[in-house]
Amino acid sequence: MQTIFLLLSTYGLVFGSFFNVVGLRIPNNESIVHPGSRCTTCDRNLTWYELIPVFSWVFQKGKCRGCQTKISALYPVIEISTAILFTISPLLVGWSKELLVSWCLISLLVIITVSDIKYMTIPDKVLLFFTPVFIVLRVFIPLDPWWDPVAGFALGFGLLFLIAVVSKGGMGGGDIKLMGVVGIVLGWKATLLAFMLATLFGAVLGVAGLALKLVKRGQPIPFGPYIVLGTLVSYFFYHEIIKWYFQLMN
Repeated sequence: MQTIFLLLSTYGLVFGSFFNVVGLRIPNNESIVHPGSRCTTCDRNLTWYELIPVFSWVFQKGKCRGCQTKISALYPVIEISTAILFTISPLLVGWSKELLVSWCLISLLVIITVSDIKYMTIPDKVLLFFTPVFIVLRVFIPLDPWWDPVAGFALGFGLLFLIAVVSKGGMGGGDIKLMGVVGIVLGWKATLLAFMLATLFGAVLGVAGLALKLVKRGQPIPFGPYIVLGTLVSYFFYHEIIKWYFQLMN
């Protein structure tokens, strides 16, 4: 069993590195295959030993070997996060078909996080790729009742669309579409919880950012990462949270 989890961690690191590439290149309409990885400052092609997930960043002290430009800590954070999520998924959803849904959802959310943090955009191409994947998965790995993914999509998309209309642009189009896709996976109840958690995380972390002067008042902040956090918590812990809530109310 330890060997399996070690393999999952390794695959997670590798996929996390790939998701970094996808999240950074797709918004710029760049190929994720060609050209190979290079320093965005000095344009030097990177060698294989500069592309080892996490370890290369650590050994190079977070700097390019050529021009000594600092390399964003986002790279290793995404790689480690993907490895952790890939590894704990079997423990949270079990060794079942749902594990495929879990890994695909993690993949989407990690890519979205990279794009939204870097460019404040959620690429349509990424959403269009994953949407049919999730539709097929929910046909063969259905929720109960069977129409829950449809209701989840309608709620996720409709709720954020309504907020965007009422606030006159306070919610981005990418966030609206992302919440719709999330609804297909989670169903309407867990989607509603995911939205509530995303709002809570956004408020708490936003206030903390202002207090620590990490964010300036009036500065635009991407909402995508908060949707990601809310979605992951709701997907993995929905039943535990609902059970805790009703116990608290009694």
